[in-house]
Amino acid sequence: MEFELWWLLALPLFFGLGWLAARVDIRHAMSESRSLPASYFKGLNYLLNEQPDKAIEAFIEVVRVDSDTVDLHFALGGLFRKRGEVERAIRMHHNLVERDDLPDEQKLKALSELGQDYLKAGIIDRAEQIFNQMEQTAYAAEARQFLLEIYVQVKDWHKAIAAARELAPISSKPYHVEIAHYFCELATIENVHGHPEAGRKYLEEALAVNRNCVRANMLLGEIEAASGAHEAAIALWKRVEAQSGAYLTLITDRLMDCYRILGREEEGLAWLRAALARHRTFELFNAVFAGTLKIHGAEAAYQLAQEELRRSPSLRGLDRYLEAELLDAPAERRQDLQIIKSLVYNYSQRQSMYQCEKCGFKARSFFWHCPACGSWDSFPPQKREE
Repeated sequence: MEFELWWLLALPLFFGLGWLAARVDIRHAMSESRSLPASYFKGLNYLLNEQPDKAIEAFIEVVRVDSDTVDLHFALGGLFRKRGEVERAIRMHHNLVERDDLPDEQKLKALSELGQDYLKAGIIDRAEQIFNQMEQTAYAAEARQFLLEIYVQVKDWHKAIAAARELAPISSKPYHVEIAHYFCELATIENVHGHPEAGRKYLEEALAVNRNCVRANMLLGEIEAASGAHEAAIALWKRVEAQSGAYLTLITDRLMDCYRILGREEEGLAWLRAALARHRTFELFNAVFAGTLKIHGAEAAYQLAQEELRRSPSLRGLDRYLEAELLDAPAERRQDLQIIKSLVYNYSQRQSMYQCEKCGFKARSFFWHCPACGSWDSFPPQKREE
């Protein structure tokens, strides 16, 4: 009973202490806010209203009045870099690095920001030098990430592989997709220089890292086809379907070339027809259409195009339909049909694009590595019709 009474007496005391602490915190915050120049709050207001130009000018005024506002220096330098004013960002972060009164933690942060400035400016050697200096610091993981970005940018694939392997254990990202692509890049270089066996070894490494690396099997198929081993090339390209059926669209022409060389075009067309039934894409239909037109003639191609147009209306499908119709059209209709086909073809070509799923970048050519955001495997192998 006495114990319960003690608690009843203590509760008001705790409440009073909490109230007093809150008052002290509020007074401290108000005191700090009064010490900040008015330009600071103007800058914040401009940022909230998405007026970065005016915000920068306001923050510059604060820095002139009070040079000790280190956090504001960082914010201002970041704004400069984001706007592309990298020279101003470099000057700001370099001044922070040179300050003797700055704690080690803030110096390291300034050094990291300076490295990012150099990277943004394209001064790669200085950026690399700075991030290498940070390998044994608290910023090691971040530095390695930027080093990897540098190695990919300069196409130093051996260093990129090493950097990605160092990053994988200390990050939530496994990097197996990226590493496999780096091996594919090395294989491509060897193939271009006439060293297919060296290229093959790199591709085997790629598949060891990522057994679902479609690109590796595609390149292995190219090596076999170039050496005259067309049967082996066909077998490798057919593996692509097991990895990702969507990527069949990238190898249909080469697959049919091998079947043609072997004198088995009918077999190749039959396989493509079966693949089209499993993966309904326009690119696969286009390959089946071309094969049907060549082997079975205009009437069969016309029927195929008509079925496709009814099933999935599109400008590219209409273009193929008109192409087949033109071949058997009466002479008096051909000129009009040709005009219509030309209009449809030109418009469909302008409207059909590959598009990165990560950043939305559009391109007429397929990319394994997005030129805009740097993602790998972010381009679906089918064009989108706008």
